[in-house]
Amino acid sequence: MPRANRNRRDHVPLNLERLRGLDARVTWSGRTWFVRQLSGASSTRAYRCPGCQQELLPGTPHVVVWPVDGLGGVDHRRHWHNSCWKARDQGRSGGGRM
Repeated sequence: MPRANRNRRDHVPLNLERLRGLDARVTWSGRTWFVRQLSGASSTRAYRCPGCQQELLPGTPHVVVWPVDGLGGVDHRRHWHNSCWKARDQGRSGGGRM
């Protein structure tokens, strides 16, 4: 009778919630940007969305976007409403430029 492999690990499914915090790269408006999805749980201040020019209140889920090339550093990070970021090329948001 064959011996069972006692060292075999059980399959652990991929945790998609954990991946949500990883930065994505998106090309938009002639540049490549890092995009990070935030739950809002850690935000403690309000931001101005460049898409609609409205306030993002503390605790609101949103995306933070900054250039991959690093030019401008922290000064070029922008906080967008999720819906405004998705609609950035459709003209529904304020058509914000960065």
